[in-house]
Amino acid sequence: MSDSPYIINIDEADFEARVIQASHQQPVLVDFWADWCSPCRVIAPQLAMVIPEYEGRVLLAKIDADENMKLAGRYKLRGFPTIILFINGEEVDRFGGAKPAQGIREFLDQHVS
Repeated sequence: MSDSPYIINIDEADFEARVIQASHQQPVLVDFWADWCSPCRVIAPQLAMVIPEYEGRVLLAKIDADENMKLAGRYKLRGFPTIILFINGEEVDRFGGAKPAQGIREFLDQHVS
């Protein structure tokens, strides 16, 4: 995956601590992806390139949706990838599908200073 300290792989067991609780300290962008999803493979390197540019002002948490179906259901995911931004324990925004790096930056810049 990535050597970036700002990108982590998580699952349902650590979602509460590493996303909900952590988002009180810094925004957490959650990438719900699936192995079989070609747009997921398109956006993954874009996210891996953009997130380190924010130098810790946002954390990326990657979740395999197929292995964490309860979370996918909890957030009413309709397609993959679904990218959700959490701030102060709450979902503040989301987008679905692949975006180019500039689109990801524009999305983040609306919420992350």
